[in-house]
Order: sequence, then C-alpha cells, then structure tokens
Amino acid sequence: MVAEARHRGLELTGPDGLLKLFTKNVLETALNEEMTDHLGHEKNRVDSDRESTNIRNGTRKKTVVSDAVGEVEIDVPRDRESTFEPTIVKKRQRRLRDVDEVVLSLYAKGMTTGEISAHFSEIYGASVSKETISRITDKVIAEMQDWASRPLESVYAAVFVDAIVVKVRDGQVANRPFYAAIGVTADGHRDVLRLWAGTGGEGAKFWMSVLVDLKNRGVR
Repeated sequence: MVAEARHRGLELTGPDGLLKLFTKNVLETALNEEMTDHLGHEKNRVDSDRESTNIRNGTRKKTVVSDAVGEVEIDVPRDRESTFEPTIVKKRQRRLRDVDEVVLSLYAKGMTTGEISAHFSEIYGASVSKETISRITDKVIAEMQDWASRPLESVYAAVFVDAIVVKVRDGQVANRPFYAAIGVTADGHRDVLRLWAGTGGEGAKFWMSVLVDLKNRGVR
C-alpha cells in the first residue's frame, strides 16, 4: 500500500489520496475476518472432517462512498454457497457509516487498542462476535504499526508538516487536528511519512517528538 502510494505520488486526502487506501485496507481486512467468522476457518485452513462444504469463492468489486475520500473500490469476499452477509458494508449498501473517523484515528495512532476495539464494536453492534472484532482489531493495528514504523528515505528534497481538521466523536463530536508529514523525494514523488493525532494545543515538545520520530526512521 505504501509502495503504491509512493509510486503514484499520492496526497493524503482527495479522490486519489492515501486516506482512500487506508479506508480500503481497513474495510477489506474487516470483511475478510467476517468471512472467517462465517465459514469457521481462515483462508486455506479447512478442517478435513468438517460437515460444511462452503468455502471462499474469490471476491467481487464494489464501490462505496465515504464523506472524507469519496468513492472507494473494495474487494468483497464471496463464498461458494452465497450465504455470506457482510456487516461493515452490507449488501446493496453504498454509503459508509462511522468508518472515516476510525480510519484516520487508527493511522494517526490517536486511539488506544481498547478504543479501536470499542469503535469496531459500535460499528458492528451485536451482529459479530467479540472474537471476530478482536481479530479485526489485531490485524488492523499490526498493519497500522508496520506503516507507521517503516524505514524512510535518508534525504528528502523538502518535508512539509500540515494539519487537517476532522470531526471526531469522543463522547461528543468535536473538531480535532491530525498532522501529516509529507516528504518530497529527489525524483519528485510525494510520500506521507507519518500521521499524528493532535488536540489543537501542540507545543515545542510535540514538534520535537515529530522530528525525533522521523530521524529515528532514517531521515537525516
């Protein structure tokens, strides 16, 4: 995902922004774990003595609409018997609900593990087991941490730090800034180096931690 974003010179937001890839990644991870819960086994791990013959049967393309990033094309898993009823993106559902803010907060590390799990629980309600929600949370967090800690280029022609303000529900809906460090490589590609969740009152200590993080990941 990061390699594709770097190759295409993606921005953070907009119709082709990195946030759209994040949204696609979170949705597809959740859908695949829902399918695991539905079938009772992970991909390519079917028990030989199980009674059901239902298995995964590829994917189908679907376009959903997000308020933050517009249209997002996702791969929805299918099963052989066509009994799978996805929850995070229901059949015939086109507009996303409650997903934008959790995607951005996830990749900005603005939510604890418990908060992420609670948010997925709120999205799913009682329709998906706690074990499935836990698996979704674990996989999404692992992918988020890999992205946030990946090695960076040692030299960038320029590095820009800017903020976007989004509405986040934390007891009540409030505006919250999310900071993005964007590097321009020597060949002109733009790379989102990292996202940080802020409160609106960030001072010198916060900005020093931003610079230290980039340095620790290879930026000179």
